[in-house]
Amino acid sequence: MNVLVLQVFVSLMLVASSVLLFVYSMRHRDHEQADRLSLFPLEDDSAPSVARSDGPSSPSTSQE
Repeated sequence: MNVLVLQVFVSLMLVASSVLLFVYSMRHRDHEQADRLSLFPLEDDSAPSVARSDGPSSPSTSQE
């Protein structure tokens, strides 16, 4: 019977902590960040892209 009382107590503590964390998350508006992060790959790049040349990537030395 002692195990049942302990199990009910632990279950109630888990439920209470879940509710408290949910209220904390709603007050600090953490749920809105997930929407922003899900749309992040769809945003245009604002930085100019670097033009690539057809030549080699390492500096070439002139041979005479």
